[in-house]
Formats: sequence, C-alpha cells, structure tokens
Amino acid sequence: MKFTMVLFDYFEDLLEGFEFLIALGSLVGLVGFIIGLIFVIGGSSRLRYKMIGLTVVSLLLLVVCGYSTGIKYFRIFR
Repeated sequence: MKFTMVLFDYFEDLLEGFEFLIALGSLVGLVGFIIGLIFVIGGSSRLRYKMIGLTVVSLLLLVVCGYSTGIKYFRIFR
C-alpha cells in the first residue's frame, strides 16, 4: 500500500514538471515572437533572415504549448 502512494506521488511530481515545461515553452515562444517581429521590422537584411526563423520557431512553440498557458501558470497579469 505504501509503495502505491510513493508511486502516485512520483507521477504527480512528474506531471507538475511537464506542466512547468509547457508553461515555460509558452513564455519563451511569446517573447521570441515579439523579439522576432521587432527585428524583422527594424533589422538589417542578414539579421532579418535569422529573425524570420526565430519567429517561425516561436510560432511553433506557441502552437504546441498554447498562447496563454504560461501567462496563467505564472500569473503574470494578476
């Protein structure tokens, strides 16, 4: 009986870790998207090419992790 409780605690902690990583990915995607757009608009041509890649990767992170997941998890706008 005690083994199952330890096992449940382990999986609960593991799921909390995944939730944290998803929320962190959401915030990284949002910040990357904003920085990418700023440099796409105002950067040089070489920097603009790299920032288009950053913007695409950030959009993929936002699609996978969700837009508001990090904002809700870390309670940013409260």
